[in-house]
Amino acid sequence: MDAKNTVIKPWQQGLSDHVRTAPAASAPRPSREEAEAAVRTLIAYAGDDATREGVLDTPKRVVDAYDELFQGYREVPADSLDRTFSETSGYNDFVLVKDIPFNSHCEHHMMPFFGLAHIAYKPTDRVVGLSKLARLVDTYAKRLQTQENMTAQIATALEEVMKPKGVAVMLEAEHTCMTMRGVAKPGSLTMTTHFSGTFRDDPNELVRFMSLLRGK
Repeated sequence: MDAKNTVIKPWQQGLSDHVRTAPAASAPRPSREEAEAAVRTLIAYAGDDATREGVLDTPKRVVDAYDELFQGYREVPADSLDRTFSETSGYNDFVLVKDIPFNSHCEHHMMPFFGLAHIAYKPTDRVVGLSKLARLVDTYAKRLQTQENMTAQIATALEEVMKPKGVAVMLEAEHTCMTMRGVAKPGSLTMTTHFSGTFRDDPNELVRFMSLLRGK
């Protein structure tokens, strides 16, 4: 989806820009040929021969991979949450989906970071399909990101679209920009959280959330 041609649906009015639309590029998107030429330049910069048989088709493969890895730039987060269900039989507790795998790329080094997302929300009168929460995570993950920003974006989308009584989001991830370069500490995990509503105001709700995450 071209960000500048994103259609804003009536119910999306009033949402934060990053929730209701796909990101708008600040410059025209380069052509595929320009992108492949850039990859050839990087191959040469690394010290290899960009015309060598083994890497001759690498630019095409890299651009194909980028189309998949960064498809979140062409997706609207609110669309993941636009279908909800009211038949909850009076359910009045929080919904937790944990251990949602994700992979993203650090915006500082363009190196992967990957891990698990845990999302809980306490619905008001409607719930959303469980797979939609995983789709929301993927939409934000498949962009250049920081883990802190991604955590806040997921929470904001849920808060603004679902208007629940509370939201809890926790991400835990390994960053290859830390584990493969620089200090090179493999296995190090970074954890980020965002709590609002009942999860922020009621310590018991927060304890229950953490206990369920840890299987207690």
